[in-house]
Amino acid sequence: MIKNTELKALDRTDTGKGAAIKLRAEGRIPAVVYGKDMESRALSLDLQETEYLFQRIAVENTILNLSIEGEPEPMQTLIREIQSHPHKPGLLHVDFLRIQKGVAVEVAIPVSLEGVPVGVRESGGILEQIINELRVKCIPSKIPEMFSLDVTGLGIGDSLHVSDLELEEGVDILAETDRTICSVQVPKILEVAEPEDEELEEGVELDEDGAEVTPAGDDDDSAGDEG
Repeated sequence: MIKNTELKALDRTDTGKGAAIKLRAEGRIPAVVYGKDMESRALSLDLQETEYLFQRIAVENTILNLSIEGEPEPMQTLIREIQSHPHKPGLLHVDFLRIQKGVAVEVAIPVSLEGVPVGVRESGGILEQIINELRVKCIPSKIPEMFSLDVTGLGIGDSLHVSDLELEEGVDILAETDRTICSVQVPKILEVAEPEDEELEEGVELDEDGAEVTPAGDDDDSAGDEG
């Protein structure tokens, strides 16, 4: 199960582009939290604190406790969307989904491959990872931190599939079980064709260094012409 973490937030009443620009000038960014049986709630976050936290957690599946000023208890959420500036570093907006105890949610879980396959070590194969994350559905308390697969026993041509993952009871993967996660392939060797020697003109001879040999008679004819 993943660890909970906390982020402080303030309510905000002003919305729109102008309000967002003013917030960013104050070192804050707009955010919103929504969920079942609740109205969307506009918030603001400290930009530096938020960026620092997001660099240190798996934003796709970490349960984040929003500590909203004035509320007696933090609100458990998942990060649903992060908007960033297209041309320079910096967050612009964050969406949070409030989660409820016992109510299943859908999250993306990263897939990690552990070890070096025998087919890579001994046969020069290449390990290819086809799936890097999988979506699952489960209650918040059972959200996996990641899926780990041991690939050390894979030889050339071997593969692992979704069905090879060990799942805790109550965790459903939203993908076909026969999908390939990774495989060890034979390395592709590019054959470089050697350039063919240009066809020699008929009657032309080359010496051992590849230079064209001029028949002795040709020199005599040239000498005769000069005389």
